[in-house]
Amino acid sequence: MDLAFTNEERAFREEVRQFLRETVPPEMRRKLVEGAQLSKDEMVAWWRILNKKGWCVSQWPKEYGGTGWTSVQQYIFKEELQMYPAPVPLAFGVAMVGPVIYTFGSETQKKHYLPRIANMDDWWCQGFSEPGSGSDLASLKTKAERKGDKYVINGQKTWTTLAQYADMIFCLCRTDPTAKKQAGISFILVNMKSRGITVRPIQTIDGGHEINEVFLDDVEVPVENLVGEENKGWDYAKFLLGNERTGIARVGVSKERLRRIKELASKFKSGGRPVLEDPAFRERLAACEVELKALELTQLRVVADETKHEKGKPNPASSVLKIKGSEIQQTTTELLMEVIGPFAAPYGEHPDSSYEATDWIAQSYFNNRKVSIYGGSNEIQRNIITKAVLGL
Repeated sequence: MDLAFTNEERAFREEVRQFLRETVPPEMRRKLVEGAQLSKDEMVAWWRILNKKGWCVSQWPKEYGGTGWTSVQQYIFKEELQMYPAPVPLAFGVAMVGPVIYTFGSETQKKHYLPRIANMDDWWCQGFSEPGSGSDLASLKTKAERKGDKYVINGQKTWTTLAQYADMIFCLCRTDPTAKKQAGISFILVNMKSRGITVRPIQTIDGGHEINEVFLDDVEVPVENLVGEENKGWDYAKFLLGNERTGIARVGVSKERLRRIKELASKFKSGGRPVLEDPAFRERLAACEVELKALELTQLRVVADETKHEKGKPNPASSVLKIKGSEIQQTTTELLMEVIGPFAAPYGEHPDSSYEATDWIAQSYFNNRKVSIYGGSNEIQRNIITKAVLGL
C-alpha cells in the first residue's frame, strides 16, 4: 500500500495552509497556542468563515453542502486545522448528528437542520451518557412515551459537553421498555429551550466548566423529531460513534503539542541547561514521536480503506485510533508538565518575566485525563477490537 501523498494532495495541503494564514484571527491563534479557552462567539464566528468558504461541512455529500473531497483531502484538512491551530468544526453537529440526519433522517429534517448545522445557527450537544449508563450505554433509562403527536421525555443525561451553549440536543431514549435493551431505543432531536429542560454545570478537575448534567422532566417533543424508525436508535448511535472515535485520534493536535514541547524545552532549564538537552527527556520525547508516527500511518491506512467499508456501518478500526490517539494525547501533556517542572502549579506566571505563562499546562494535563474515557472508554474499545477485528 502506497501511503505517500500525491502532488495534488501536497498542493491541496498548501492551499489549506494559505487559507488559514489569511483568515484565522491572530488573537484566536494566540489563545489556542497558549492553551486559552475561546468564547462561544469566537468559535461561531470562525466556523461561519469556514462555511462561507464552503469548508465547514467538508465531509458531507455535495448535495448537502459538502466539498466532494477525497478521504485523504479530508484527513489533510483536519490535520492542518489542528496543527495551525484553528478550531475544528463543532463535532456534535458536523461529525455526529449531521451525518445521522442525512443518512437516516426524513427529507424535512434534512432541509431544516443541515443548513443550520453548516452555518452554526444551531449549536448541538450529545444526549447519550446517563448516571449508571456510560460504557454500558444500552442500559439507559431516559424514556420517551408517545402521546398523540408528541413524545414526552423524562430522564437525565450527564457529561453533556458544552450543553450550556446548546440550542439542540440529540438524545437516545427508551421507547419500548419491553424489548431487549438495544432494541427498544430511539434517536430523538430535542430543542434545548423546551419547557422541562434543566442544565446543571459540572466543574472539571482543571477548574473549567465544559460538561453538564441535563435533566428532562415531561419535555414535549414533536413526533417528527424522531430520526429514522422508532426503536432503531441503537443502530444510528453505533454509526455515530464510529465517526466520533475516528476523530478522537487527533493526530494534528498531538503534532502541534510536540512542536510546543520542543519550543518550551529549549527555553526552560533543568540543572543549568535546557530541558531539551537532557538525554532521558529526549528519549521519552523520541518514543512519543515514534508512537505518533505509527498512529499517523495507521490512520492513513484506515483512510485508504474507507471506500471499501460498508456504508452506514462503523469501522471497528476506529477503536484502534481512539485508544492510541488518547494515550498519545495524555503522554504529550505529561511531557509538557515535565518540561516546566514546579512551574506547572496553576498559580500565576513564571517568576522570570522572560518566560511565558505556564498555568495552562497543568490545566491541560488534568483535562486530558478524560480522553481515554469519553467516546467509549479504552477498555470497551479493546473489547470491540477483540470481537470485531480479531474475531475472538
